[in-house]
Amino acid sequence: MLSQQLWELWLDAPDSKAQALLDKGMRQRTEYDFLGARDTLDMLIEHCPNYAEGYNQRAFASFLHQDYDAALVDLDAALAIMPNHVAALAGKALTLFGLGRDDEGQEVLRAALRLNPWLQERALLREPLGTEL
Repeated sequence: MLSQQLWELWLDAPDSKAQALLDKGMRQRTEYDFLGARDTLDMLIEHCPNYAEGYNQRAFASFLHQDYDAALVDLDAALAIMPNHVAALAGKALTLFGLGRDDEGQEVLRAALRLNPWLQERALLREPLGTEL
């Protein structure tokens, strides 16, 4: 329930134009139009450069397009704006795994799990969680 409430906050764009761009970009992504989604989310980021979710959603479209380098840049931008964005942290971990940077991915995944120990990405930890979480 708390995770859903976080998503509701993150997906509440700063204004109606931003909301329309976010909704369109996410719809394009679900329709597998990853390049179109990135173009739309480019417009969102240009319109609202301090809105972390714009970067996070563009990173997700890039990740699904297997453009991990572009995804990582956007995830870092989202996290610079909102350091405790648990979905961006989890996405960064997955992106690092996609780049073959498993040790870094494990470290970032642990940071995400400290914020939300119920993430499904928990199954990707190399060894079972200890008491540090």
